[in-house]
Amino acid sequence: MTRLLDDIDQRVYPTDEELLHRVLNPYRAKRCEYLTSAAVTVAGDPLDGGRLGATCTFLIPESCYIDDTGHFNSVEFNICFNQMAYYLMAKSVKESLVEPFSRWTLEQFWTRQLADVFITDFKSTFRTAMSGRHFRGEIEIADIAEWDATDLRDALVILRSRCRYWDEQGGESHGEIAAAITNPPEN
Repeated sequence: MTRLLDDIDQRVYPTDEELLHRVLNPYRAKRCEYLTSAAVTVAGDPLDGGRLGATCTFLIPESCYIDDTGHFNSVEFNICFNQMAYYLMAKSVKESLVEPFSRWTLEQFWTRQLADVFITDFKSTFRTAMSGRHFRGEIEIADIAEWDATDLRDALVILRSRCRYWDEQGGESHGEIAAAITNPPEN
């Protein structure tokens, strides 16, 4: 994945603490809130070849579901991806960064955050063992498409994304994830 911060014509939005808190609110236990910061970068619009992404930091003091494995694993990869993606979408809605999120309200996003975001394809690769405690990550939206409603389904937003994680000891993992999101009607 190309580093997002290498773009020349870009806008960077530092972590919005209030928004981050709200994004992580559905996680039942504080120990499940792994995402600690997320700086969103936008350069153009992904619908027109632009880039939208975030550079993030994570802290996993203890696993929320299993005894300590001593390394970052696929379940934690998925949880961290979800938290990055939710924050990136919420920030895109709040700041009207890209279509179609610029047409949504935050209330529409909060309503859909859990019930209407579906991972449709998930691939993760672990290059080298990585610490599961303190590490960094990036997410980038590779493509956004809108599908109109049909008699069989609601209108959808289809996101294809890439992400990667790394630690200070050289550990690394990356992935490609596609998601479908129920698209709220325009107001």
